[in-house]
Amino acid sequence: MPPLAERFPRLWIWWRRAWRFRSAGLSFSLAYGLVFALSAALFLSLLWWHTNGLLERQVDQAVEADARNLGDHWVQDGLPGLVRTIQDRLDLDVEDQSLYLLVGPEGEFISGNMPAWPSSVQRNDRFYPVRIIRAGSKAVAELHAYVLPGGYRLLVGRDVRGRDLLRHLLTETFLWAWVMVTALAIGGAWVVRGIFRRILTSIARTTSAIARGDIRQRMPIVGNEVDLVARTVNDMLDRIQRLMEGVKQVSNAIAHDLRTPITRARARLEDASLHAKTDEELHHAIDRAVADLDHITSVFEALLRIAQIEAGARRAAFETCNLVPPLHDVAELYEATAEERGLHLRVRLPEGLWTHGDARLIQQSVANLLDNAIKFSPADTVIMLEAQIKNGSILLRVADQGPGMAESELARASERFFRADTARNTPGSGLGLSLVQAIAQLHGGRLDLSNGHPGLIATLVLPSVAPPAASITQESFVPHHAVR
Repeated sequence: MPPLAERFPRLWIWWRRAWRFRSAGLSFSLAYGLVFALSAALFLSLLWWHTNGLLERQVDQAVEADARNLGDHWVQDGLPGLVRTIQDRLDLDVEDQSLYLLVGPEGEFISGNMPAWPSSVQRNDRFYPVRIIRAGSKAVAELHAYVLPGGYRLLVGRDVRGRDLLRHLLTETFLWAWVMVTALAIGGAWVVRGIFRRILTSIARTTSAIARGDIRQRMPIVGNEVDLVARTVNDMLDRIQRLMEGVKQVSNAIAHDLRTPITRARARLEDASLHAKTDEELHHAIDRAVADLDHITSVFEALLRIAQIEAGARRAAFETCNLVPPLHDVAELYEATAEERGLHLRVRLPEGLWTHGDARLIQQSVANLLDNAIKFSPADTVIMLEAQIKNGSILLRVADQGPGMAESELARASERFFRADTARNTPGSGLGLSLVQAIAQLHGGRLDLSNGHPGLIATLVLPSVAPPAASITQESFVPHHAVR
């Protein structure tokens, strides 16, 4: 135990308990109060020092000016004129603050209102604070000695009792002001502690409710600076809720959508095992089961790719790139597919579409949009791929003339495994638009879907950047197979 604890055991016990139950709010409020009190003490000290110095300089300047004027009378009128001037000034000194003493070469008194030369005043290059007795009471004087020709000496000073009284009054005033400011600092620290505690209580209440399973709980918006924290926490909780709902949705979709191909593959293999009579029938059943399992594998690969993109794992490949060459490549690749379906693919692209991102991923997203447009467009219709720069953003638009979507389905179109009523009987897993949405969010953009009456208009919005000083022609990109 420290020596101080042995001398003051009760104080030591109290300090240990206070330290054990310390809080961040209390520490913050104490620091605030201490800084406020120290700042006030420093400010008042500087003010006191400046005021006290001003009073001292005023006395010194008045004495020096008075002495110069008396010296002028000595030069003009000699000793009689100096004595007469000292007497006139004493007669006119209503406040009785001026002090004069003129002595001869032998120290004899000649004129003034001081009885004798103070023994402490020896030099003539400085001011002397001297305690004197005037009218039976003690006083403090500031005196300065001057040497005159012929061995005469002159003492000029001021009674500074008024200055000392004002200094004492200022000192008391500043001390009381510091006490009041310190009290206000303590009160302000208590208020700050209450605000800090309310913020933490609100966060603790919200997180406690979430820990109990109420994921819908949010921090209240009260209309002050605390809302910055509240909005950030609420946005985080909204994000967590969306992710949890997405996980739940994906789990349900996997259990529902993958059960059918797995069951079908099992049934085909079991039927072939029991009823296949030739190797050809057995191989045919195995091939169809393998196709079903390949579909399941492609679904899991698409889910893994979406998860990697949403986690930001592909940002390492970001660079400033021109999207026009890869868009022409993907349009050329899907133009043949469109012609086989009796469709017309038209492309309208500017000379440069510069962005900071992964051109292969953006090409993949456009490939998915074109694949969907070709899949749902009737024969002898037009599919449009166009792009433009508007308000600092790149708008990549794929429009078809198919059946489109109901307004209630547009908001859910980018959800995993969601399929509109018009797509129930078409092949696919419902992950294509989810992948496009994930790629758009990875690049700081978004996917907008709207009805074209007829058809669906899918717009991929990406941030645009200025082209580099020396633009390098990009290589051609071969898109991955579109995720259906």
